[in-house]
Parts: sequence; C-alpha cells; structure tokens
Amino acid sequence: MADRPAWKRLITRTIGRPLETAALYVVHSVFSALPLDAASALGAAVARTIGPHLGVSRRARRNLARVFPEMSQAQIEATVREMWDNLGRFAAELPHVPRIDTSPGAGRVEVVGMENIDAAHAAGRRLLLFTAHFGNWEIAPLVMMKHGLPLHIVYRQSNNPWADRLFLTGRRDVAASLIPKGAEGARQIIKALQSGGPTGMLVDQKMNDGIAVPFMGRDAMTAPALAQLALKFECAVIPTFVERLGGPRYRVTFEPPLPLPHSGNRHADILSLMTDVNRRMEAWIRKRPGQWLWLHRRWPD
Repeated sequence: MADRPAWKRLITRTIGRPLETAALYVVHSVFSALPLDAASALGAAVARTIGPHLGVSRRARRNLARVFPEMSQAQIEATVREMWDNLGRFAAELPHVPRIDTSPGAGRVEVVGMENIDAAHAAGRRLLLFTAHFGNWEIAPLVMMKHGLPLHIVYRQSNNPWADRLFLTGRRDVAASLIPKGAEGARQIIKALQSGGPTGMLVDQKMNDGIAVPFMGRDAMTAPALAQLALKFECAVIPTFVERLGGPRYRVTFEPPLPLPHSGNRHADILSLMTDVNRRMEAWIRKRPGQWLWLHRRWPD
C-alpha cells in the first residue's frame, strides 16, 4: 500500500475501512445468530454464487490450470465453486468454532492420530504443528484446546485493525495465545517454545523474502521460520490436516512427526525440512483440491 497515492490511502483509512468493518460486523452478527448448520449453508450459498464471478477467481483458475494441466475447464470451474463453497462455510462457522462439540458422540469432529501428539508430548518434545488454509483450519486449535494442549497460534494481522479485532474474538477462546507475524511475534514464538507451549502455524502462503522450495511442481517462495525453529528447539513437527467431510463436519488428522535433518549444513537442512513440509501440504491439496484456498499468489506469474 506504501506506493499508492496519499489521498487514496487516506480514503481507505477514513472511509473504506470503517465501511468494511461495519459490513463485517453485520455479517458476523447474522452468522452468530443462526444455528451452525444454517449459518454454514448460508455462507456456502452466498460464496459459491458470488465468488466465481469476482476478479480474484481468475487467479484461482490460473493456479489450478498450472497445477492440474489434465483438468478440463468444467473441472476447474467446479473446483473454483467448491473452493468458494468451503470459504463461505469457513467464514460463517467462525463465530461458532469455540462452541463446536468435538466429542466422538457429537458427530461433528473426527480426530485421527492424536497418539502422535501424545507420544511426542510424553517424550518431552516441543510441539510445532503446521497446517494450510484448508477445510476449516480453525478446528485444529479447538481440538488441541479440548485435549488440554492449547496452541500458541501464529497469525497474519489484517490491514484493517478493527476487522482484526473481530477476527480474533473467537480465536482467543481456543488458543493459549495469538502471536502476530513479525519481529515481535518471532520473539513471542521463541518464548512460547522455550516454555514448552505447543505452537501452530499456517505455512502455505507466499513470503517474498523467503526461500525457493518445490511446491506442486514449481518452486514457490516459502517462509523458512518453521524449519528454523524446529531445528533450533528439536521440535516434533506435526503435519495437521483439517478436511471438511460435508457441511460443518470435519476430520482432523495429526500425522506422524516429520524427521529432522541433521546434515551439518544448516541451510541444506532448512531447505530439506521445508521441502518435506510442502510435500505434505501438496498431498492434502491433491486429495481434496476444492478445499484449498487457490486465491493466493503462491507462485511467480
């Protein structure tokens, strides 16, 4: 935003952001007032109707065509609609997440691989969980909180501070703490890991000053922080796959920890671990492409 004219930045701050915030609070209030199933269905219907016609969907189509050259145009369009359906459900479900019943009898959340968490924790290892913008990614922190191991969640702050406060409202109820990305956030992450607190990170977005790591057949600029922290603190790096099973029903899979490389070459080890991380996320995306957020500028154009 720094390269935009000053008058445009002023309009955004004084008019655009307040209007955006008001709209978000109205939508949030509507979804909060509805039962979970109704909210999820409404969010899906609105998003899959409007989303495919938005300009940003062109990026999703380009990304899909590059990653899945075998897909027909009809398959790409169906995947874009499914992506928007999932994103609409995610937004509508956010106010309800802290109240979702994760017990087996409730039929909302299926948990697989909790023994991988328990084994690493019992061995005294620091836990570093990673996931992607997939399914409803906020369900993993909820499951960890209900299991007695709340996560310190690393997140990217919104450019709109008022909207940011709204987004964090429910997340605070399912987290040990919320850590914004940045220099101060890095210090908080280190402090959390040093104290033995399980930490969770979303690691599927582009980082311009990151490192080039293979992802879905092409190099993608990738944040190395997860690997740097894991190697420094000998963390158990747990791939955490959150998939939607239909409507507001989910499966959270805690996979076995990734092996930590120790070649003696720090840069090579970081690249090796982040390659494994991207490979796990790629497997999830190839399994259910319609549940990943294809709107990111993940690869060079």
